[in-house]
Amino acid sequence: MGTKSLTITEEAYKNLKAHKREDESFTDTINRITGGERDHMKGFGAFADADGFREAVDEAREDVNEGFDERQERLQNRR
Repeated sequence: MGTKSLTITEEAYKNLKAHKREDESFTDTINRITGGERDHMKGFGAFADADGFREAVDEAREDVNEGFDERQERLQNRR
């Protein structure tokens, strides 16, 4: 694979560097953020099996639902 040299502004470089992950090259970063890989579903559900992720989501959902239920009850009591 060939290479090309690009001239970019300092601001563009800083923005690109901010998106760059430790384990990837600038080429990898550019490909990742510009859609070099066209599989839009890639990574969908990637956190589904991460340690503690499901539990954290469930707890957050319960907290939100509790707060909602409490607000609903308060509003109904005002009537």
